Amino acid sequence: MEGEPTLRLRIFDLNCWAIRYLSRRRQERVRLIGDTLRREGFDLVLLQEVWSEQDYSDLKGKLAGCYPFSHYFRSGVIGSGLCVFSRFPILDTLLYQYSLNGYPYMLQHGDWFCGKAGVGVGVTASLLSLSLQLHAEYCRDKDAYLPHRLVQAWELAQFIRHTSKAADVVLLGGDLNMHPEDVGIRLLRGWTGLRDAFAEATRFEGCKNGCTLVPDNCFTDKSEMLPFPLGIRIDYILYKAISSFTVKCEELKTTTGPAPGMDIPFSDHEAVMTTLHIQRQGQPVGATLGTADLALADVLTEARTEVGVGLRAAQRQRYSWGRMAVLALLLLLLQATAALGTLAGLGTEQPFPKLSFCLLAFLALGLLVLATALHLFHTMEVKMLQGTEEQMQMAQRALQERP
Repeated sequence: MEGEPTLRLRIFDLNCWAIRYLSRRRQERVRLIGDTLRREGFDLVLLQEVWSEQDYSDLKGKLAGCYPFSHYFRSGVIGSGLCVFSRFPILDTLLYQYSLNGYPYMLQHGDWFCGKAGVGVGVTASLLSLSLQLHAEYCRDKDAYLPHRLVQAWELAQFIRHTSKAADVVLLGGDLNMHPEDVGIRLLRGWTGLRDAFAEATRFEGCKNGCTLVPDNCFTDKSEMLPFPLGIRIDYILYKAISSFTVKCEELKTTTGPAPGMDIPFSDHEAVMTTLHIQRQGQPVGATLGTADLALADVLTEARTEVGVGLRAAQRQRYSWGRMAVLALLLLLLQATAALGTLAGLGTEQPFPKLSFCLLAFLALGLLVLATALHLFHTMEVKMLQGTEEQMQMAQRALQERP
């Protein structure tokens, strides 16, 4: 961008819902996404939930002519699911895996195994693009993952602030799994100064209110959408200019159900497409928070409260599993004592049949290993929540003391 006074940048963002063996009509939809991207010719494509590296390889081969630069980010057990395709050279990449990402024993959700992350991509000399996905909400009324999602939003905001200093323009796209007025979104936008393309767009076309998860989509769970008859907006494109550039959102679109000429949509999420007009101006404007300090301090207070709730829950879990580990250890010690007494001839006979005795020993050992592992996990969770709470408190104090 350094040699261009203006740049018109077209961006495509989509949560692809491409889980091997589980997502319906996955291969057909991945081919459809590839055909559309090749035909439309966007400048930058940000994709989430591409869980199969084979799907990424297929897309890379199909799009090589119009998107010569791409990268797939690997993390966790099954990968981050994040990949980027670009018309511009990708100069460097960086992956930041969140310190908290759900619970390993919540197998039906699986977020912990994914290694969800925020990724930074240096595109040309002065454009930083980020793609990400935060922990899913699953149940809005009883959102057990809210503290984890707030930690992720805070870490992402810190990641942006520390990696964007050399950039002129920052772009962020992805499935944030938060509604526009949720505290996590307000924290992320307030702390980084990012602007919402939907709110800033001169022209908009697509689902009402920019929703990206809508009941009319044939792949969505209709029961989960009952409280939201119009849908919800959880996929975003955010941006900001830092130095001597200005960014304006000319247009934002979302897909609206089935792809043209097809009976299925791209995914259970609607795609978000935006056109940004980036222009160099006379003098550098510097980085700003973009939100009044007192308002941001209030957001930090709200976020700290929710993190504190999660911290107390994690402390209770740590105590419970620690107590369970101690009880399992005591049971093993009692069995060992009984076994040694029998071997030493101190008892007339073994108090239990050998098979039952061995099964009880294996059960106690398994319980000890499981309880110890979960105690250690929740100990780390407590430390991460405590650290985030302290960082937020420090940031809040700095804002309040600022002249």
